[in-house]
Amino acid sequence: MVRYAAVVLAGGAARRLGGVDKPALPVGGRPMRDRVLAAVADATQRIVVGPAGPVPEGVRVTREEPPGGGPVAAAAAGLALLDPGTTGVALLAADLPLLTRDAVGELLTHLTVDGPDGACFLDGDGRRQSLCGVWRVDALRGALGRLAAERGGTLAGAPVRGLLAGLVVREVPWSGGGPPPWFDCDTDEDVRRAEEWAR
Repeated sequence: MVRYAAVVLAGGAARRLGGVDKPALPVGGRPMRDRVLAAVADATQRIVVGPAGPVPEGVRVTREEPPGGGPVAAAAAGLALLDPGTTGVALLAADLPLLTRDAVGELLTHLTVDGPDGACFLDGDGRRQSLCGVWRVDALRGALGRLAAERGGTLAGAPVRGLLAGLVVREVPWSGGGPPPWFDCDTDEDVRRAEEWAR
């Protein structure tokens, strides 16, 4: 599966960074959000969910319902804008400044005809990096529908692990060169580390 869309989740309160617009923080001279969008420049559609400043031409922006409703609500808002017939989607946090096109391509190789519902990176401690992954659109939509039904019709505040609980997920260790593409920036120290890697 080569053709895919990309949904970049740019909401969140960034409490550990003092409530700043985290995706807009620069790493290597570019906002983290823009670095993620560059890693999926070959996607058929690119959608940012959350507050966004200027975005590259062709990128659509939407908001989750309610605003601040969390990553699952944001994923639903992004999927709602996908073109009919879209079969694969990269679902990515906006604070992954070290993500590369090669890393996304590595994940996409696992979305084969008889493959899993999705694939995401596994970090060095064996933790699944669910918001650095690629997914079958039909599987995600089915999971969103089931989760909404379980929660009385709302996805606000739903955990990502709840969304993915029933899906078949391929966990992919990073074997490429360079820094880990799943490295996210939750603290000032994380941003400093990313800056060092991005040099």
